[in-house]
Amino acid sequence: MGFNEKVHAYIAAKYYQYLTQYFGDRGKQAFLHATQYYALQRGRRMAQRAIRDGRQLTQETYNYYGEWVNTDEIKKEGCANVIEPQADGSMKVTVCPWYNQFREMGLYEAGELYCSDLDSSISRGFNPFLKYEMVQTLHNADYCIQRIQTGNICAGAEKGKNPESLRSFEYHCAHMYWSYSEVAEAIFLTEGRKVTENVLADFVRDYGREMADTLMKYRNTNFNVCD
Repeated sequence: MGFNEKVHAYIAAKYYQYLTQYFGDRGKQAFLHATQYYALQRGRRMAQRAIRDGRQLTQETYNYYGEWVNTDEIKKEGCANVIEPQADGSMKVTVCPWYNQFREMGLYEAGELYCSDLDSSISRGFNPFLKYEMVQTLHNADYCIQRIQTGNICAGAEKGKNPESLRSFEYHCAHMYWSYSEVAEAIFLTEGRKVTENVLADFVRDYGREMADTLMKYRNTNFNVCD
């Protein structure tokens, strides 16, 4: 197994597990804050690339500059994202590997908290005036519904994504690990460091030392800016 969407969700779920185990409701607040912190960085990178290329920060540009596509591994597993544009300009998602991973780990509340805010925070980082909304998620309904107040959320999506904007799930998993680590340790200091250490120990157990060492290589990466 390599880095993929479900490994990405695993890291978030583990941070939720230990933050809430150690700090209760404060841990839940910290998890949501870390999710927003991570997502805003992603959106800002997307905006930086678009501005560099002379593009306006529209929803069509947002869709074009997205940083990931489903991995072949997840496609073979049969849980790649299934997205259906709706007539009212919203987007319906009926299958999602992130949902599957949270469910397999039994961390439904972590998935609901993560998914209820992630995409809207990415959008705010890109352009807050698009007013991205998560109406419902697979964690509390039969499918996700996402929309923007300013038009069609799937605008231009049929054209695909800019290949130069895509980043591997190795990168995305490292970004998640280090951004959540940064927030946990900023809020809870040495106790927050224990959370990060426990997440890493579980990661080594479940995915192996080699993949864990790969995460460590990104320790000094500045995820706030595009490359």
